[in-house]
Amino acid sequence: MALITPFDPWKNELCTCPSKYSLSAYTGCGHGCLYCYASSYIRNFFIPRAKKDFINRLKKEIKKLPPKSFLAMANSSDPYTPEDSKLKLTRKALEILKNYQIRLMLVTKSSLILRDIDILKDIKHLVVSISITTLDKGLSKKLEPNAPLGLMRLKTMEKLAKITNVVCRFDPLIYPLNTKNIKKTIKALKNAGAKQVITSTYKAKPDNLKRMMNIFRRQDSVWRKLYIKKGSKKKNNIYLPLNLRKYLINEVRIAALSEKLEFSSCREGFVSLNTVNCDGSSFF
Repeated sequence: MALITPFDPWKNELCTCPSKYSLSAYTGCGHGCLYCYASSYIRNFFIPRAKKDFINRLKKEIKKLPPKSFLAMANSSDPYTPEDSKLKLTRKALEILKNYQIRLMLVTKSSLILRDIDILKDIKHLVVSISITTLDKGLSKKLEPNAPLGLMRLKTMEKLAKITNVVCRFDPLIYPLNTKNIKKTIKALKNAGAKQVITSTYKAKPDNLKRMMNIFRRQDSVWRKLYIKKGSKKKNNIYLPLNLRKYLINEVRIAALSEKLEFSSCREGFVSLNTVNCDGSSFF
């Protein structure tokens, strides 16, 4: 099986990204995010494993990639999953990738990316997406137990913004956990150097909804009503009711535009609200 694969091979009708490729050094992720969607289709997802012979395979496959291709690291994992602090596969991959004419998109919620800032400075075509779900310390620890806190990610953005374009994935929007201080959060993202805000609502799957309800028991009845009774199923995901979904997305949009940030929503069906592509590729 190839390491470098087409993004969204299932052709989700709600995906508006340009054609691109995906690359992951790991199968699974160690951040332990309760809301993770990938755990529903990747076995033992929360026990990340390095892909076999990753570096040698990457050296061969990267030569076949068309020049100026968009390459995302990573989509169903995190290039800076905690295990990479020891294995350093992402750093080794960057050493290879910097020698090719590709447009690289790094997507992470880890401050470990700063370890590789010396290499990132040398990559001509780069956009970094930092994922932030909440700036609330207590909520962050519950939602993403093994990931750096949101405030640490803001500091990471500040440092990266000095060398490259940085966008922020403010998602998922989990009503009502992280939807009360949207304006304050967006302002913090702007101050940290973000040029674009990308957002999406939490999509429930049986396994992640069970995890969420086990930890946030007070929201059990709310989520049962919104997702199980009134939600709509799309591509094996359960979406919030349309009106609430659009309201939340628009709240982020208004806040982003007021801070003079670019805005986009991801797989929501509200393309008319977007000002640029939903993956940061508009900055290339």
